[in-house]
Amino acid sequence: KLILMATKRKGDEDATDERHVMRIMPLGAGNEVGRSCIILKFQGKTIMLDCGVHPVRRIFMTHPTKAVMQMMLRDFLRVSNISVEDQIYDDKDLERCVAKVEIIDFHQEKMINGIKFTPYNAGHVLGACMFLIEIGGVKVLYTGDYSLENDRHLMGTHASVVEREGRFTGQVESVVRRGGRCLIPVFALGRTQELLLILDEHWKAHPDLQHIPIYFASKLAAKALRVYQTYINMMNDRIRKQIAISNPFQFEYISNLKSLKDFDDTGPSVVMASPGMLQSGVSRQLFERWCSDKKNECLIPGYVVEGTLAKKILSLPKEITSMDGRLLPMNCSVEYISFSAHADFVGTSGFIEKVAPPHIVLVHGEKTEMMRLKAALHKKFHNPKVYQPQVYTPANTVDVVLEFRGEKVAKAIGRFGCFYQKYRGLLYFIFYILHFIL
Repeated sequence: KLILMATKRKGDEDATDERHVMRIMPLGAGNEVGRSCIILKFQGKTIMLDCGVHPVRRIFMTHPTKAVMQMMLRDFLRVSNISVEDQIYDDKDLERCVAKVEIIDFHQEKMINGIKFTPYNAGHVLGACMFLIEIGGVKVLYTGDYSLENDRHLMGTHASVVEREGRFTGQVESVVRRGGRCLIPVFALGRTQELLLILDEHWKAHPDLQHIPIYFASKLAAKALRVYQTYINMMNDRIRKQIAISNPFQFEYISNLKSLKDFDDTGPSVVMASPGMLQSGVSRQLFERWCSDKKNECLIPGYVVEGTLAKKILSLPKEITSMDGRLLPMNCSVEYISFSAHADFVGTSGFIEKVAPPHIVLVHGEKTEMMRLKAALHKKFHNPKVYQPQVYTPANTVDVVLEFRGEKVAKAIGRFGCFYQKYRGLLYFIFYILHFIL
């Protein structure tokens, strides 16, 4: 994620005044992935970006985000192995939170207590947006995750898309044609819907594959599909035109696998299952069941976190430890084809170049990768005569302190104007001392 800052106000060399100081502090996502919670303070205003446990005051999000948020938070309560006493929130907390949510649409301006903010399409997942926040003439763009690429269903904000999809379908096809099972571990939202569209379309174009079943095994993904069908109007032209003929999210060759007990695990198949990191759940169970057969494959379609099984198997170990402690031989193949719903460096640097902010604060990334990105941005934008932004990578609870001062103008009119002409020097002194607080 990025926080981009831009302002038309001019700085000066006066001593720091807290009224002109902006403080940005990550409580989460500082030199780490996830747990995003950013505090922004400026001119007596405090804004929490991206996260909040306690449902206080006003919460803004798009229609699809509200729908998905309720499903995800309820799903967390359902699947988390936590005692009631240790739960961060319960169903009543969730209901109070949802009651405080105010819906906002892309490009809709809101003005609250002197703060103006406007959401723009982020292209990450359905409903995702970046917020442009303006306080006292200073603008902050908080992006969250974003993508500049159009995909099968969302509008974007660079192997080519066609090449990447071809590699993906070709790899899946090669596994099932050799009689193997292809496991695709995914998150419940975002890329899952994209990959389902790609596979259903590929099966439709290849009748000789249509006897091979494709499943998605995620209760949350099944619920999310209903949300996707509801908000077709927020998708790209391709999907909006197709819906006039048929619903692209009502798949012809893909079934929802509600339980492994109902799974006829004989012969080749394709299963898209969550969670994406293979740490537990259906994806982990299937991986342990299939990993010893060399005909099978685990196809990783996106980013994997350090310390997870999904990350470990990319190095092709000879064996893995099962959830019950057994050592299992790993003979299956492992492939990685990135369908990450994020911008790459080309997209990120191009986006920065167009916005041209003087300050960039990087959050929501591993420390090593953040430092590499910071160095790459310094290298690309190194000419102060053209464009040279300041780049920051704060750790959690560490402030980024920025000072913004505007030009101040006082007009002397009427009798006061005559007084001004006579005592100009004295008035300059008074204005300087009072900093225009009159």
